[in-house]
Formats: sequence, C-alpha cells, structure tokens
Amino acid sequence: MDPLTQGVVGSIGATQAAKKTHIVIASMLGFLSGLTPDLDVLIRSDADPLFALEFHRQFTHSLFFIPVGGVICALFFYWVFARKKLSFKYTYLFCTLGYATHALLDACTTYGTLLFWPFSLERFAWNNISIIDPLFTLPILVLIACNIKFKRRLLSVSALVWALMYLSLGLIQRERAEAAGWVLAQNRGLELTSLEVKPSFANIFVWKIVSSTKDAYYVDAVKVGVSKTLFFEGERVEKLNVVRDFPWLDQDSQQSIDIERFRWFSNGYLAVSSNDANMIVDMRYSMLPNEVSALWGIRLDPSASKGEHVEYIEMTDDRDPAVFAKLWNMIVQ
Repeated sequence: MDPLTQGVVGSIGATQAAKKTHIVIASMLGFLSGLTPDLDVLIRSDADPLFALEFHRQFTHSLFFIPVGGVICALFFYWVFARKKLSFKYTYLFCTLGYATHALLDACTTYGTLLFWPFSLERFAWNNISIIDPLFTLPILVLIACNIKFKRRLLSVSALVWALMYLSLGLIQRERAEAAGWVLAQNRGLELTSLEVKPSFANIFVWKIVSSTKDAYYVDAVKVGVSKTLFFEGERVEKLNVVRDFPWLDQDSQQSIDIERFRWFSNGYLAVSSNDANMIVDMRYSMLPNEVSALWGIRLDPSASKGEHVEYIEMTDDRDPAVFAKLWNMIVQ
C-alpha cells in the first residue's frame, strides 16, 4: 500500500490500546512504525537490478519479524521523542501494534508479501484492494485526525471498523468478479488452467480478469456494481515460453537465472511485450485493466555476456491523464 495508508492504518492499530492521555503520542508512534517495514526498499544493488525485488516485502514484512520490528522502532522512537511522555513498555506496545498492521495490509494487494519468511517463500496476495484506494484511506485519515483532536476512543474504533468493512467488501467484490470471469470464459468456450481477478487502480468496482489457458492469457475487465455486471473485453497474449521466445538465450546464463527470479516475483504471470521482443513483462499490473500494458518488466540483451544481468524497466507511458480518464469512464458506467 501507499505510505499514507500504511501510516494511518498503523495509527489505528496503536490507538486501540491507548489511554485517552496517550492518543496523540500513540497515533504518532503507530503511524511511523506502520511505515517502517518499507525501509527495505533501501536494500538494493547497483550490480543486480532484481536484488531489490527479492528483498522488498521480505523479512521486514514477515509475521515472525513483528516483535523484532517493534523493538527496533521502540528503541529509536523512544530516545528520539517518546521518553518524556511514555515508558518504554508503552512505547514498545504502540510501535509493535503499528508495525504489525503493515504486512497484513500489504498482503491484501496483488504485489505479493512473504508473510512466513524464512519458513516459506510463498508470496501472499489476497487481491482485495488496490495499492492506492482513496475510498479506503480518506475516511480513516479523517477519523484518526478527529481522534487526535477530540481524544474519543469511539473514533479510533470507527476507523478500525471502516477498515475491516472495506477490506471485507473487497473480498466480496473479488468473489463476484471471479464468478463473472468464469462465466466469460465459459461463453468463449475456453478450457482454463486458472483464473485470477485483481482490483484495478484505486477502486474495488472494476476488476482485471486474467484467464489462463495452456498457452495464453486472456486479459479482460469487469465492473461489478450494485445491480449490474459490465464486461470490457480486452486482449489475448501468448504465455512466456523461453525456448520459443528466446532461442538464442544460453540456459546457463545469468539472464536465464534472472528470468526465473522474475517469474517468482510475478507469481508466474509473464509474457513477452508486444512493443519489445526482448522484454518480459509482469502482467499483473496495468493502469487499464483490460489491456496488457505492464508497468514493469525485464529486458534481455542478446549480446550480453554469460554473467551479465537483465535490465529492469519501469514503464510510465500509461500514467498520463488520458489513461486515468479511460479508467474513470469504466468506473462510472
């Protein structure tokens, strides 16, 4: 999730255990501790473009690391500003509660979170909320701000209830979108190996459907409204086949190893870019849910030496106002 959302949800966690006199400092500690796990983005290597992808949402996001993360936050924040207002015991409590919300909230998105590292490398992605969703975040922000001002526990509880209700609604919407996706596949006469749905950017009304057959992906979108279901038919793309798509690639090369690392990161949703025959894209993310227009990928180099890494690329073409306008039109239809 975006930093603001992680912070305010961290504040929710911390203030559930706060006395009236501790609400302001607990909100601050929860907010900052809720942000802290994402400091793993600083773990990177200039020599290895995929190093950061492997470490983001890894050990700092593990459920087993929560007590350790709480201690680290408490030790730092206690000596920086909390020791004049709180005991270390309460500082640790508020920091740990704020820290604990982070990984669980991240797992609600599509990106994938290693909740049980180091015992499992499975990336959990429950796909019930977008990485940015104003309808989720803004009410929580308002309630937390009012709680800081008026110091009424009911406001903090209301923020928690709203968060749980919205995430639960996201699960219901996901199930409705998935059911619609299976109907669409049946109408097309497709024999699917799997089907997944993912919320489109900043809402839980329009969903991306990725239907997998043996050889291809079908990418469509569906709006699941209160009283109607509306499909937006999309594109078909061949699944990545390394031998077929990159016959020149040495299977023992670093680039070949990097493909498998990227496959793990993207939960296997890989295809060759339609715009660049040497680029492999992660199909899970696109600004328009019925298009195969990925936000990131890796580019291979036929002339690279055996030990050279792939190039990691982030695309920005789909982040212009016209794309957002198309998505908005899907939402309001």
